[in-house]
Amino acid sequence: MIMADDLGYGDVGCYGAKALSTPHIDALANDGLKFTSGYCSTSTCTPTRFAFLTGMYAFRQTGTGIAPPNATSIIKPGTKTTPEVLQDAGYKTAVVGKWHLGLGEGNGPDWNGELKPGPLELGFDYCFLLPTTNDRVPSVYVENHRVRDLDPSDPLWVGNKNPDDQPTGVTARDTLKLDWSHGHNNTIHNGIGRIGFFSGGHAARWRDEDLADEWVKKSNEWIRANKDEPFFLFFASHDLHVPRMPHERFQGKTSLGLRGDAIVQLDWCVGELVKTLDELNLTDNTMIVFCSDNGPVLDDGYKDGAVEKLGDHLPAGPYRGGKYTPFEGGCRTPFIVKWPAVVKPGQTSDKMITTTDLGATFAEIVGQKVPEGALPDSEPLEATLLGEASAKGRDYVVEESPRGIGLRKGNWKLVRQGKNKNQGYTLYNLSDDAGEETNVAKENPETFEELKKLLAQIEAGK
Repeated sequence: MIMADDLGYGDVGCYGAKALSTPHIDALANDGLKFTSGYCSTSTCTPTRFAFLTGMYAFRQTGTGIAPPNATSIIKPGTKTTPEVLQDAGYKTAVVGKWHLGLGEGNGPDWNGELKPGPLELGFDYCFLLPTTNDRVPSVYVENHRVRDLDPSDPLWVGNKNPDDQPTGVTARDTLKLDWSHGHNNTIHNGIGRIGFFSGGHAARWRDEDLADEWVKKSNEWIRANKDEPFFLFFASHDLHVPRMPHERFQGKTSLGLRGDAIVQLDWCVGELVKTLDELNLTDNTMIVFCSDNGPVLDDGYKDGAVEKLGDHLPAGPYRGGKYTPFEGGCRTPFIVKWPAVVKPGQTSDKMITTTDLGATFAEIVGQKVPEGALPDSEPLEATLLGEASAKGRDYVVEESPRGIGLRKGNWKLVRQGKNKNQGYTLYNLSDDAGEETNVAKENPETFEELKKLLAQIEAGK
């Protein structure tokens, strides 16, 4: 499972991008099945990851918004998770890359001790993590239960107030190698301002430029160590989340600035993982699912040229909105499946499927029964994921966002924006209005009311 970060529907070649080249991602599509109605569950990162791992819509549990630096484990031990179901089926499991689902319990993570509960208590045998996101502190790796390379004589502290009058993105702005546009101006690390403050832990700190290489290195080591038995790897890329600072060898490779360069780095990661499977003769019987945690965003807090260098590139393809929004651009993303032994190459499917469905679908594929009550919103869609002619796909798709919620049923799309008394509903017909430009609620009152009723039932858990 390869999950990109903030990658839009139109950001890769096989979905129409012309401004940059993504040969390895395109090859997945050429060798397998490309969905045109593949969705993440939410137009932001933490809740999509929560829903993928728990098979439950994030709105069903409080505290599943974008996790702050000192968040404790959002998924509670005892929750049956997607990797745990695969463990029950005899799989070795690992997560490498961005976590952003909290670590530890109580008042906050014990950064200088054992970071548990975490992935190892939630169905993973191994983890190598970016604990939050790289625009949030702390800028360290976590391996299994501990910060890697942490020197006990230089303890790590994380908080939301400047602990030692250190320079910040505000007071030392002229020293930054990547300036901020909003909100990323607390602790400076690697010449970049971050959200939150941290001190100490200097031997454990990483460079942004090295993250992708480290994810690939650790993933390939783990694949090689587990090649003789069934395995599940969740490769949670950080590309192309801000701050976009790909390795120097990728900088300047596109006309789109650092955002485009980060997409090229992501594509390289995909190629390196595929190369390892090829070398180990595992390709034919390994299923690769490629997706994104939400749609695209240009200026997400740093002045990295994403807006100025966009040209005629369309990150969300033909769709409206992107990250943070309940429109199609927020949750409809690249969604590709390759499995040479099973999935016929060169296919395109318009069936609806979401990242929330992958837990029950993986269980169905490996023949593992899901316990009663587990993965409650995950639909077993084996036939859909594998491109079988009989596949029906989902009847409807829920598109969560911080700014509202969307519900697609067939080609109808209901959008609710705002909160409480300021809520407003609109209805779109995607068959002739992919960009969700024209509200047709008045012309279609029965459909409008039907979808509002369905959304209320879904939110009530009925």
